[in-house]
Amino acid sequence: MIAMNPLFRFLILLLACLGGLLARPAAAAPAAVVEADRIVAVVGNEVITYHELRSRLTAALKQLEKQGTPLPPQDVLERQMLERLIMDRAQWQHARETGLRVDDNQLDQAIGRIAAGNNLTPQQFRAALEKDGVDYAQFREEIRGEMMTVRLREREVESRLVISDGEIDNFLANQAASGGGEEYQLAHILLRAPESASPEQLQKLRQRGEQALKRARAGENFAELTAAYSDAPDALKGGDLGWRQLNRLPNLYAEAAGRLEPGQVSDLLRSSAGFHVVKLLGKRGGSGPASVSQTRARHILVRINEVVSEGEARRKLEAVRERIVNGIDFAEQARLYSQDGSAAKGGELGWLSPGDTVPEFERAMDGLKVNEVSAVVKSPFGMHLIQVLERRDRDVSAERQRAAARQALRERKLDEAYQDWLRQLRDRTYVENRLVEN
Repeated sequence: MIAMNPLFRFLILLLACLGGLLARPAAAAPAAVVEADRIVAVVGNEVITYHELRSRLTAALKQLEKQGTPLPPQDVLERQMLERLIMDRAQWQHARETGLRVDDNQLDQAIGRIAAGNNLTPQQFRAALEKDGVDYAQFREEIRGEMMTVRLREREVESRLVISDGEIDNFLANQAASGGGEEYQLAHILLRAPESASPEQLQKLRQRGEQALKRARAGENFAELTAAYSDAPDALKGGDLGWRQLNRLPNLYAEAAGRLEPGQVSDLLRSSAGFHVVKLLGKRGGSGPASVSQTRARHILVRINEVVSEGEARRKLEAVRERIVNGIDFAEQARLYSQDGSAAKGGELGWLSPGDTVPEFERAMDGLKVNEVSAVVKSPFGMHLIQVLERRDRDVSAERQRAAARQALRERKLDEAYQDWLRQLRDRTYVENRLVEN
């Protein structure tokens, strides 16, 4: 229950790049107001207006300027941003049609966590957004949409990935043979191909990919090229995939990266998703520690919701803590009061390694002595009491190696599977792009 929630991580990262996502363009002449009202795309039974496109584009331009990325031509950015809006809208429609919902209470909690991550109350966070010209109601709907996108990906793609024991065995054998440890920082350009693309469409897409490759090898700014060419969700963030070991990259990218030196660009790559260009930004070594420090702990969790406020949860746990300090059994209190799945086991969480829990919980746990009971600790899941039972340094177990291998294989497969799913969704969604027509 206390493992880091992917949605929370995603939303915190999302805030860093929203930076005025919904900020309105500066006041324009009356002719521009008319321009802003026109429809630039129809997706299913919904429309995207030029006003929406300009609002999102304004935020993207701010982000690119902040990163120091040279800006592609305006019409190129408009086309790229419209495609992102189309994909967002297609996913949100599919989510609603298949019964996926994010209610107001879930939305309020997510926004509250974003605000807390910036050391603000929800009220202060709203005031800060509105001061920057952000329409708060529309901001909420954007966050609701992003939450649905994350949950849709989890349901449609992540939950269907299957990792066999044989794949894990092969992974561990290959890792042992190669020595492992090196990490690679890659950036990529994806030119997505329709599932039923004609030979003419594929040839046109290949030519576009070769053009991007030629410009990349000529030394042009790769982040600018991703903004101009890539259909991937990270196109306006330079296509940066972050630092990963080769075994955590899609096979196609891993094979290409293994042949590159930092600064070099791959050949034009072909996959079921389309065409790719990969650049190796950096490489670093390191075999990792042979052992990890583990903590055996238990906790009592009281959740915060529309019925129980933060103050009430804190007061309840302070009373529970006082009883424990005065001799009442921790496990007994956990079974009575904890709202976590571990309650039936007296709050037992087993042996925890670094990174197994959210940072707030881990920091509090690491600061405790053995058998010490913490003060009330707040995390994204609610309010906790924590008790450390034991600590040990242990070599990485076979079970943990296999768990790590399973996770690495999931990450490797996930990128490919998600891009395939997006391509299929795009193909079966009715889309009328009017931007080019106008």
